Amino acid sequence: MDEAEWDHAEWNQSRWLQRFRRRLVRWYDSQGRDLPWRRTRSPYEIWISEIMLQQTTVAAVRPFYERFLERFDSVEALASADEQEVLKYWEGLGYYSRARNLHRASRMIVDQFAGQLPPDVSALRSLPGVGPYSAGAIASFAFDLRAPIVEANTRRLYARLMGLQQDLRTAAAQRQLWTFAEHILPRQQVGRFNQALMDLGNTVCRPAKPDCKACPVSACCRAFAEGLQDVVPVVPERPPMTPLLEAALVVRSGQRVLLRECGPHERWAGLWDFPRVSLTEAFPDLVQQTISGRDWPRIRSFLSDAVSAQFDLQADVHDLVAEWKHTVTRYRIRLLSFEAELVLSGSEQHPEATSNAEWVTLRCLADRPLSTTGRRLADLVTASSGVPNQQLNT
Repeated sequence: MDEAEWDHAEWNQSRWLQRFRRRLVRWYDSQGRDLPWRRTRSPYEIWISEIMLQQTTVAAVRPFYERFLERFDSVEALASADEQEVLKYWEGLGYYSRARNLHRASRMIVDQFAGQLPPDVSALRSLPGVGPYSAGAIASFAFDLRAPIVEANTRRLYARLMGLQQDLRTAAAQRQLWTFAEHILPRQQVGRFNQALMDLGNTVCRPAKPDCKACPVSACCRAFAEGLQDVVPVVPERPPMTPLLEAALVVRSGQRVLLRECGPHERWAGLWDFPRVSLTEAFPDLVQQTISGRDWPRIRSFLSDAVSAQFDLQADVHDLVAEWKHTVTRYRIRLLSFEAELVLSGSEQHPEATSNAEWVTLRCLADRPLSTTGRRLADLVTASSGVPNQQLNT
């Protein structure tokens, strides 16, 4: 459907709208999910949940949400906290720029909005980390403003309802989706209606094998009427994953290990991690191949040189302690983790930390906000050393 057809579409008629709204709300009243952030009308708590739910599942968010609010029970508490503590309470949830934006936005709310989230979509959009969807969600859920929402679940639902057979990432498709989302909103109880749309998209109008038999609005759906529910929306090809080979080093000095803070333009900015070294360019033949016995000496030598260049330290790289694979955006990373020992010559004193690195006791590892693999490695190191793991429960 192109934009010229909009005025003649059946969903632009009052009879279609009334039937769609009535069936959707009736279904939601009996089938809607019971979620902790739906039991409150607190704009602050709803804002926290919406930022956490960006690109993250409900199941993953639930324990973080409850723990985060126990510590930061108001926007003032969040604004007055240190960023490192905020990141610590976010640790494991991923996409850490959300936490940094949340912290920045809390201070902006205190300074510019007297500690209250503004009941206005444009003002909400001015907050760091709040985009069009999040602003609409907060406005409708917290203030019952007539604000449309378009996110992964509703975008798919709208496309099927309209029978929209085009790449939803295009500007033309985005305009139609937002126009449709605004058009179908009722004048009252908008928050409940938007929650119903999201739940229907999540539980019934699924990406694969939508449960059209259980759908309360299938009679209102063009894709279902035309048998296109399995091909709408159009699924764009994903870009290929780029393989990388990296190493993490647990450089020990007695009961202390070396940690470095990730810079603002690095992965996991603001978090701490064990020293990481890219091996992709130095060992391109090993990125996706089994590493043989003759390869280990040259890898260890390369890592020793890298530590010397980066931290002005001498370290002996010892055994491989773990090998993991994980993904970050479009990268598939093979991570080799090594033990290493600081080398001091003669009467040389223990080296001072650099501007972005510190020597941390094993017991204090639990207090630092670490990357996911950094936490996994820290747990391995502390467990092998008999140090109790005192990190926050997640």
